[in-house]
Amino acid sequence: MAKENGKTNGGSAEEYNAKSINVLKGLEAVRKRPAMYIGDIGARGLHHLINEVVDNSIDEALAGYNDRVVVTIHKDQSVTVEDRGRGIPVDMHPEEKKSALEVVMTVLHAGGKFDKNSYKVSGGLHGVGVSVVNALSEWLIVEVRRDGKIYTQEYRRGIPKYSVKQTGTYKSENNGTKITFMPDKEIFKTTKFHFDTVAERLRELAYLNKEVTMTLKDEADGQEEVYKFKGGLIDFVKYLDENRSPIHKPVYIEGEKDNTPVEIAFEYSDSYSENVHSYVNNINTIEGGTHLVGFRTALTRTFNNYAYKNGLIKDNNKISLTGDDFKEGLTAVISVKVMEPQFEGQTKTKLGNGEVKSAVETLVGEKLSEFLEENSSIAKKIIDKCMRAAEAREAARKARELVRRKNALDTMHLPGKLADCSINDPEHCEIYIVEGDSAGGSAKMGRDRRFQAILPIKGKILNVEKAKINKILENIEIQAMISAIGAGIGEEFDHEKARYGKIILMTDADVDGSHIRTLLLTFLYRHMKELITSGKVYIAQPPLYKIKKGKEEHYAFDEEERDKILKRFRAGKDEKILTVEEIEETEGGEQQVKGIVISRYKGLGEMNPEQLWSTTMNPETRTVLQVNVESAAAADKVFETLMGDAVEPRRAFIEKHAKYAKLDI
Repeated sequence: MAKENGKTNGGSAEEYNAKSINVLKGLEAVRKRPAMYIGDIGARGLHHLINEVVDNSIDEALAGYNDRVVVTIHKDQSVTVEDRGRGIPVDMHPEEKKSALEVVMTVLHAGGKFDKNSYKVSGGLHGVGVSVVNALSEWLIVEVRRDGKIYTQEYRRGIPKYSVKQTGTYKSENNGTKITFMPDKEIFKTTKFHFDTVAERLRELAYLNKEVTMTLKDEADGQEEVYKFKGGLIDFVKYLDENRSPIHKPVYIEGEKDNTPVEIAFEYSDSYSENVHSYVNNINTIEGGTHLVGFRTALTRTFNNYAYKNGLIKDNNKISLTGDDFKEGLTAVISVKVMEPQFEGQTKTKLGNGEVKSAVETLVGEKLSEFLEENSSIAKKIIDKCMRAAEAREAARKARELVRRKNALDTMHLPGKLADCSINDPEHCEIYIVEGDSAGGSAKMGRDRRFQAILPIKGKILNVEKAKINKILENIEIQAMISAIGAGIGEEFDHEKARYGKIILMTDADVDGSHIRTLLLTFLYRHMKELITSGKVYIAQPPLYKIKKGKEEHYAFDEEERDKILKRFRAGKDEKILTVEEIEETEGGEQQVKGIVISRYKGLGEMNPEQLWSTTMNPETRTVLQVNVESAAAADKVFETLMGDAVEPRRAFIEKHAKYAKLDI
């Protein structure tokens, strides 16, 4: 957790002058503040380097010049990205007086993305991508194949070793760019790439760009995957729904309105959750935007018009279909190409172009009306499902009113077991949702009452992946969370009304604790998703071990940290250190090594209030993991696999990931 240094400068005001102003030249600013450009310097930021380079290759595909991208993770954890695009220009830049290749690789905000003659649409809109990768790499080599000649330049931490030079020739028409880089260990906390993380993005891009073949290789273990989906978005929807039971074949809509190409695929399944993913120029707009609004509006209007026209809904029907009713069980992928996209905020997660709403709404209305007229049996199945959703919505409304009358959802009457904090400013408040009354009691006594609230959760909450909304609202533990957080639920939810700036999940470091944490995350992701996308959800990291020698005590969060502490204590190397499981089997869960006592915590309840505060709750010393959704499609897939009805996919997932100690979303 970041801490602010409150120290003030005791010098005079005259000391603050022109000499105090530092000008960072070239790529120095990137190395000085890398998180400003790639999000963070952990695993997420590391993998972002690959995405930046791959996005350039995909932009070449959008322009119609590339049909292949190959990503190779080498044994030393350097990475090569190679495409068959036009190749970065190498001729002399008229203003910079150096090769255009060197300008692209070493100057921020330099690239062809701002020239609409080169790229009509692109994902890398800010032009900082490949130069940032160069700045944050220990070394980087770029090779351009263009006009029958091969050009090369090498860099060390963003600085060219030599000018761009010709290093060979080739006879084929195989133009393209090949970039190999080594992430800088001075910058990143980890330089270990994960095959699955890279694969998820490449697979997503292959679905969105059906003309491109994406290949991923890992030389360390020989893994190789090739992604090529001729069905494009139809295959994407089938992939997202492979653990669900669709009630009809996918509906596919493609066309162009007002110079905006639109491509959409959707289908309904027998599930209760909605699974909609929207993209602009291959960028995943997690927060949606005008293209998503246009789709929803057209979907609701077109289905309602068809239903009334064909007598599937009577005018005197007590229940009418709303936009919410068309969400249950819907899986959809919306992809639009926009020449001048306007994104709300710097994170590119919500599209703001008003004209795109009109384009999508008009096109979907026209194409969907035609489809329904030609496929009446599918239309009837979908409307029947939506009618059942409407009945559940009405039941949920009555359940809400009943619960409110009991004051459980009324934020003016907070749940009795909530130990609230005294500060009212959400920005400075946090709530711990704690597994069990025992741990909840320790947390209440050990917390800082000014800004930390505690809500104990008893047992395992309802699996919301398998329940309708009215059943969800009847669950006592879920009622308590809704009331404590105070921002509503579902369509009523507004993360800005949340009573706390941080929602921290604190469960035991065992199988039951992991299950409870997954249930809680599933609920938050499905019904309070904005808490996650706005960065307000965290996972507490209680220690696994206490190492004590005499009066000196240290805590370790994993076996690697435990062994480092033991090394400092100069424990004898001749005595075997037990694993987590072996220590748990010993009497009292302890092991002694030459006067050093190693204790394994089985649960939060084993720690007294002081220990819980110092290890897990003190902002100055604790470690918490922020939950983020880098790929919403991947997150949805994980939740459906773990919490859905299909058994075989869950077994395969567990067998594959059992070796990992934490869940990355």
